[in-house]
Amino acid sequence: MISVEMEKLYPSGKTLVKEHIASRIHAKDASVYDFSDEALECARNYMGWTDLASNPPCPFADIRAFAREAVEAGMTDVVLIGQGGSTQASMTITKYNKVDSSDIRFRTLDSDSPVRLREVLAIVDPKTTMVVISSKSGGTVEPRLMLAAVREAFCKTLTEEEMRRHLVAITDPGSELERQAREEGWRAVFSGEPTVGGRYSALSVFGLLPAALVGIDIEHMMACALEAERACSEDSIDNPAIGLASFLYDNYLKGRNKFSVLTQKRGRVLGLWIEQLVAESLGKEGQGILPNIEVDSLLLSSDPGDRSVVMYQTKNDSWDEMRNFEMSLSYVDPTIPRMNYRIESVEELAEHFVVWEYAIAMCGYLMKVCPFDQPDVASAKSEVLNILENGEPAPDFVEHFIGAWDMGEAEVRVGSRLAGPGTIRESLRTLLGSIEPGDFFALNAFLPFTGEGRREALEVVRHGVAEGFGVVSCLEVGPRYLHSTGQLQKGGRNDGVFLILSADELKDIPLRDTVAPSLGALAKAQAVGDFVTLSSRDRRVVHLHLPDNSGVTLRALAAEVTSVVREIRELREA
Repeated sequence: MISVEMEKLYPSGKTLVKEHIASRIHAKDASVYDFSDEALECARNYMGWTDLASNPPCPFADIRAFAREAVEAGMTDVVLIGQGGSTQASMTITKYNKVDSSDIRFRTLDSDSPVRLREVLAIVDPKTTMVVISSKSGGTVEPRLMLAAVREAFCKTLTEEEMRRHLVAITDPGSELERQAREEGWRAVFSGEPTVGGRYSALSVFGLLPAALVGIDIEHMMACALEAERACSEDSIDNPAIGLASFLYDNYLKGRNKFSVLTQKRGRVLGLWIEQLVAESLGKEGQGILPNIEVDSLLLSSDPGDRSVVMYQTKNDSWDEMRNFEMSLSYVDPTIPRMNYRIESVEELAEHFVVWEYAIAMCGYLMKVCPFDQPDVASAKSEVLNILENGEPAPDFVEHFIGAWDMGEAEVRVGSRLAGPGTIRESLRTLLGSIEPGDFFALNAFLPFTGEGRREALEVVRHGVAEGFGVVSCLEVGPRYLHSTGQLQKGGRNDGVFLILSADELKDIPLRDTVAPSLGALAKAQAVGDFVTLSSRDRRVVHLHLPDNSGVTLRALAAEVTSVVREIRELREA
């Protein structure tokens, strides 16, 4: 069962026990959320997740048989196409498991990046690759367009009829994706449960089919989940979900409205799942708790007063890596509230999915926000479609230089709250100069994170801002973050500072007969749409569209940001 260390009991835990919130959530009692008509109606429609372990909607035998048949048919690779909650749990499960073993090589495409697509296409053989399209609604723009690109690439090797036998859909009944898959005769269609929202679907077919495909014992996994479900539905102070919910909420009341996830490299993929669940569930109506996957414990060596820590130790066969991680924790200021967890196997992930889902549903009750909707995600999607149909707003200005380097034409858009700067450096100075204690910084990057120097340069920016101003600093992957922290960025407290990055593609991938002319055009539209939406919410935001996404260009930008941070600090210290 869950291995957890709590420093103390928190008062809101008693409230949750007294009000029987755990048992009521398990019984799908929507009246837990009767603080508004909208929240009550939403809860009535989306509480199917509470008993997925004890009442699974899809027979395990069917999932296991399909996975076995795929291996027997000679499939060596699976490419999962999707976005947001439909893919995050499966990516967490399969990446965590990859360290141990896998019957099938598994890759997730939740990006718009032509670089990422070419990388995947270069290492798979279409003849032995299954393509799984995972989308609850069946209409999300990113997987729809990525499928079109993959399909065109595969059909250079496969006939159209052969291609259809390599396609599998996971989607809710009645969706456009289901209709297409059945009409075209795809290899299989797996139906989701409509009363289970995407970010709560880890233990539905959206998570279980990928788990089975890579050889995980899903019966064992769900047995772990069942044990956690029983514990999390008890109205007891020993309930692990009540412990987590009260830890997060009581620290939130004290101004600690952010928490840093500290874990070994293997566990960071779980951090991504936690990030989506917490930010998208609670970041609305001017409230929110911000999760942050932190890779440098030295940034927590003094207590800034606005965050807590959730620490995960994971299975690691390297004594040196384990010891290195344990030593890094010694630098965390002991006054920062902390919860410690341990995971020994991939099957135990299921326990933590259940605990976090119940805990965040309880936090929604305590904070009086509906944990099951995502209104600002929908508004951002609408803006992107508007841009693709009607064109994007012109940049505020164009500049060729980033610092001393002539990089070609860079477009700059500055949020209405910051309007005025006329150079990239001035825009960065105005944006970063607005950061105050208690704020957070987010680098929202619609860029490839693979290739020499790219991620490293982005991490220099993220880390430099965190160290320079003593604030939580997040590196967010676009468009993935639009379906997670993007909700909190727009709907939560106005304490975020945002630098959005996108770039022209050196070798774009065109799309035929779709809403976007290319993958690169889709990424830019999403970056601009996010900028427009954030600016309309009076957020502090700048969008830089760079002439290319090469490592050297990103390093030049990182150098300029580093210089600006240093300049601001010197002025503040003068």
